[in-house]
This record gives sequence, C-alpha cells and structure tokens, in this order.
Amino acid sequence: MNSGRAVVEYTIGELAARFGLATHVLRHWEDMGVLSPARRVAGRRVYGPAQVTRVAEILLGKDAGFSLEELRELFAAPDRGQRRKVLRAQLAQVRQRIARLTLSQTLLEHGLRCQHPDYQSCPHFQAMVLARLDGMELAQALDHD
Repeated sequence: MNSGRAVVEYTIGELAARFGLATHVLRHWEDMGVLSPARRVAGRRVYGPAQVTRVAEILLGKDAGFSLEELRELFAAPDRGQRRKVLRAQLAQVRQRIARLTLSQTLLEHGLRCQHPDYQSCPHFQAMVLARLDGMELAQALDHD
C-alpha cells in the first residue's frame, strides 16, 4: 500500500554530493562492507533513505575515531553487549590518544614558555632528552628534573 509519500532515491553521485564526499569514497565504503546500495537499476547503484542514514552514521563514527573496520564490526554486532564491547574499546583508544595529546601539549607549551634563546640550551629540555635516552616514557621525562 502506498502512503502517498515519494521514496527519495539517490544515485551514487547525488548521495556523495549530499554529504560533500567524492563518489570513490562511497565505493570504498562498499568495498569495506559498511555501505550497500538499496538496489541496482540497469547496473547503476541506487540508494534510499536507509543508506542516507548509514552514510551519516559512518561519518559520525569516523568523527568518533572509528576505522571502517571497526565500524563494520559495530554495525554487524549481533546484540547490545557486543556493541558495548566495541564502544568500550574505541573509548579506551580515544583516552590513550587524549593522554598522548595532553603530553604533547605540555611539551609544546614548555617550548613556548622557555626563555632560553635556543631550546637545546634549556636545562629542562636537556633533562628531558637525557631521561628519554635512559628509556623513560614521555610522561616521566616531562616531570624529570
């Protein structure tokens, strides 16, 4: 039964343009198993509302740091428990990246505050270099005096 609403369908070019993507990106996503056309008409891909939503989901996932492989796993998760497992793993990765970026920020801020004309003559920088030479991690080297 037709409800009177027209179903919006897109070609690959139209769908890509709707999101500001190149068509090869959508083809790659298909190859990676995270997007499929609704159907093919005369050999051409046709996308419907579900695929438009999926593209938005992929973009959100990529914004959250997911790789396409991880998104494929998330989308294929058979239940809430498995989805939560994938989400927890991604959150742990994001927290690690934040920690590394925070250390980078600290190092760069020190470089900007340093009053020495040459950063290599800075005693704090020299101490950090020696600490790294001794095998210390960046977090320890930053705190090393």
